[in-house]
Amino acid sequence: MSKKKDIDSFTGIETTGHEWDGIKELNNPSPRWWLIVFFLCCVWSVGYWVVYPAWPTFSGDGERGGTAGSMGWTQYDQLKEQQAEIRARKSAYLASFEAASFEEVQADEALYAFAVAGGAAAFKDNCATCHGTGGAGSAGYPNLNDDDWLWGGDIDAIHETIRAGVRAGHEETRFSEMPAFGDMLSDTEIADVAQHVMSLTQDVPGSADGAQVFADNCAACHADDGTGDHGLGSPNLADAIWFYGDTKADIMSQVRKPKHGVMPSWEARLDATTIRQLAIYVHSLGGGD
Repeated sequence: MSKKKDIDSFTGIETTGHEWDGIKELNNPSPRWWLIVFFLCCVWSVGYWVVYPAWPTFSGDGERGGTAGSMGWTQYDQLKEQQAEIRARKSAYLASFEAASFEEVQADEALYAFAVAGGAAAFKDNCATCHGTGGAGSAGYPNLNDDDWLWGGDIDAIHETIRAGVRAGHEETRFSEMPAFGDMLSDTEIADVAQHVMSLTQDVPGSADGAQVFADNCAACHADDGTGDHGLGSPNLADAIWFYGDTKADIMSQVRKPKHGVMPSWEARLDATTIRQLAIYVHSLGGGD
């Protein structure tokens, strides 16, 4: 005996017989467009299984991990092709880059973009730990975005600093050392010279005694006006950019017992091309001379 169909009185559509709180579930058929898409996907999936690696097998090789597919395609082969294409493009630029001077690279838009891209990648891998991802540095680590350079900010000077390092083990390393004036000057003299140095950039009164101490002990390296000397690697004290702090206590501490940072020489770690790219990238950050 067949069960009588339950027809919804409002829509006239057969229900499934399920009802919740007076709400009946209508037995509507699936939309035609949905069924068409569903069956097309089924057909497409069968084709995919045939053409591409799909079914896992115990005998599948390490690259495919399953059935080979009629095309024999793998993502590993695709990666190898893409890498080969990248190497081919890179080698074309490398030959031109290695034969060009810094001035020629800067004048060639394509070569310059190539150098900056390579330098940016090398910077993130090797330099960002100390100088920050954007080159802004921090206390004790130089900001490469400003225009304050101990050893000069043109590309050649930057290249030499990267190549040989600062106070590193390289025979041509950059080297400067400020003496510990705590062994030579009294606390009063150190306080006076710190006051004088502060007055070069800050709105504070100077010190005549400090100016004399500066002239007798500091001007030989930092110049009479405190602007420093790239040849000696001595900081510019008149530009309001401070490496170890700008308070009187910070300056007195540096005069009394100076800190001396070390930058490694990258010549033994990176190839010559990468070092040249790094020099161009650092110069491009906006603080190059």
